[in-house]
Amino acid sequence: MNRLLILGTALAALFAAPAFAEGPNKLLNASYDVAREVFAAENEAFIKTHPGITIDQSHAGTSKQARAIVEGLEADVVTFNQVTDIDFLVKQGFVSADWQKNFPNEASPFYSFPSFLVRAGNPKNIKDWKDLARDDVKVIFPNPKTSGNARYTYLAATAYAKEAFGGDEEKVEAFVKKIFDNVPVFDTGGRAATTTFVERGTGDVLITFEAETRGIAKQYGADKVESVIPSVSLLAEFPVAVVDKVAKKHGTQELAKSYLDFLYSEEGQRIAAQFGHRVHNEKVTAEFKDQFPSIRLVNVNDVFGGWDKIQKEQFASGGTLDKLYGSR
Repeated sequence: MNRLLILGTALAALFAAPAFAEGPNKLLNASYDVAREVFAAENEAFIKTHPGITIDQSHAGTSKQARAIVEGLEADVVTFNQVTDIDFLVKQGFVSADWQKNFPNEASPFYSFPSFLVRAGNPKNIKDWKDLARDDVKVIFPNPKTSGNARYTYLAATAYAKEAFGGDEEKVEAFVKKIFDNVPVFDTGGRAATTTFVERGTGDVLITFEAETRGIAKQYGADKVESVIPSVSLLAEFPVAVVDKVAKKHGTQELAKSYLDFLYSEEGQRIAAQFGHRVHNEKVTAEFKDQFPSIRLVNVNDVFGGWDKIQKEQFASGGTLDKLYGSR
């Protein structure tokens, strides 16, 4: 009788378990360099409602991550910070061409923008993008060749200069080049740049996503660093996609979709907001409105004509970025 009771209990538990437990139960999320903490929290929350699931993380500059996937990194999903890196995976046959239609907000669950982090008391009085081109200011941000984070910084500085100089491209390029010249070291990713600025004490200002500046300021305290919001910045969306080629191989398509859907849930949005990201969910946005200063954001379509044009004119071999960045 006891054995029958035990068997019945075991069968009930089996049929009550999530469907995912019957199939593949492991995902690899390839993400951008400064997203470690937010996805650690998102993963923990997702796993609580999907027991038996394992989510592994890989973090690096998203351009580097995209190349790694093509070269053999078997990521089931990507949570990137740049559309062009997912488009690269589309061209290589890893992601479906209609990936932006598979999730809300063109497959961007939350967003941020390039912002500043300065030393406590802001001794160099850095307030806006124009201050980054001063001779007495050393700027820290990662290599735009390997980091989507840095590419947003480059584009945001360019957008500011286009307004400041009335579209005079010669002056715009000179301004951006001066900012590049003020960078003493280009790390490969955003988190390495943070380490250079905060732990090694190099530079006067760190340029990274607002979410990262908020996290650093909270971690190290107001006696070490403080955030500065510029007058204008560039909307930085964080696109996500199922890596169809890999997920099909692993049999994880359903699980991968469910995982990315979770990022849009109220719980997923609240976690993102807690880690300094701005979200689309209206209820969560209202809860956190006092924590996020207002800022004027411009977008790549209005300033640069969209990501396809940016890729051809700015980031392609021999493009404007190559011209300004040089042979570093």
